Amino acid sequence: MRTPGCHTWSTAWSPDGSLFAWSCGHRIVKLIPWDKRRNRSQVLDTELGENYRSFDCGEIVWSLAFGSSSAERKPFSIEINFHHLHIINDMIMATGLTSGRIRIWDIKTGKLMSELVDHTKEILSLKFSPDGSLILVSASRDGSLKVWDMNDDGNMTKTLRCNGCSCFNSVAWSPNAKTIVAVGQNKTVAIFDMSDYKKPVLKNRLKGHHNNVLGCDFSPDGALIATASYDTRVLLFDAFTYDVLKEFCHAYPPPRLIYASGANDNYVRGVSFSQDGIHVATVCDDQYVRIWNIFDEFVPEKVFKVENALCCGYNASGSVLAVGTKQGTVSLLAAAPTVESLEHICRLVVRRNVANSSKVDFLQIPIKMKEFLKYHY
Repeated sequence: MRTPGCHTWSTAWSPDGSLFAWSCGHRIVKLIPWDKRRNRSQVLDTELGENYRSFDCGEIVWSLAFGSSSAERKPFSIEINFHHLHIINDMIMATGLTSGRIRIWDIKTGKLMSELVDHTKEILSLKFSPDGSLILVSASRDGSLKVWDMNDDGNMTKTLRCNGCSCFNSVAWSPNAKTIVAVGQNKTVAIFDMSDYKKPVLKNRLKGHHNNVLGCDFSPDGALIATASYDTRVLLFDAFTYDVLKEFCHAYPPPRLIYASGANDNYVRGVSFSQDGIHVATVCDDQYVRIWNIFDEFVPEKVFKVENALCCGYNASGSVLAVGTKQGTVSLLAAAPTVESLEHICRLVVRRNVANSSKVDFLQIPIKMKEFLKYHY
């Protein structure tokens, strides 16, 4: 999929997998419908059709996110009788701009709904809460995270900072919407408790990286956190004990600290967990996209040549990986169909219900099974 322009800084899939959007440079965001059954775009570059949309955002777009008011539970926000924004079972899209502004778009009409103003520098990451509450978290180069409530007319409810972090590069929500992880400059990997989104609490700062951290993602059961760094590595953390479980190196032999902590040719710029909970995709400055099995940290399961890749993201089903590049192009890589073991499927179910690794120790099951549930093997 080729589009004139430069620097696809961000790609985004809608929560239901029916839409795909990407920033393609020169202020433009393009959006196309996605056929989930056939696992392909419903439009072609030569015949874009009525459902194709192009958004002129007025500035370079650094980040994208889809939000939906469909939820399994009620949103966090209190009920109020009047809204400037009317978001009822509709999809919206947020775009983060160079100026620090966030623009909210109505997907159906293509019209600008609102503009959120408080950041002072580029918005490098945007993420809506996965529970349908339309709580939006933004990460900026100004060194702050901000929490916005789209059910309360986009009001900004909280600003979060970390000592020593002058820039946040990426943010991700846990699947249960109770935690966010934010990564940035100075080796920052910060965990915030979002149980009360109006009063977030910094829970911990994870250690392990030797350089700036660019990307982060939660596993689909919320038990693991993957982080990508300039230090040539992706680390896999336990989301509750904060132990480093795995280390995926993108330079062999693994570089010395003086190399990993400085400029090098193996910056890892992005990471994304597949919905199967087994596979992790990474993009690296060595021009390769790697697909890792989390139980084999030494050799990637698949390797694809993609020049100048900047970001990556799986769709909701984990069947397609989108990779954005510096040329304004997007490569869509089909994931090979897999049938996961019954043991792993059971682990996903158990960990979704018993999220905290410490609580696993109190289950009345054999020790070996506890270790399995905690991804120790």
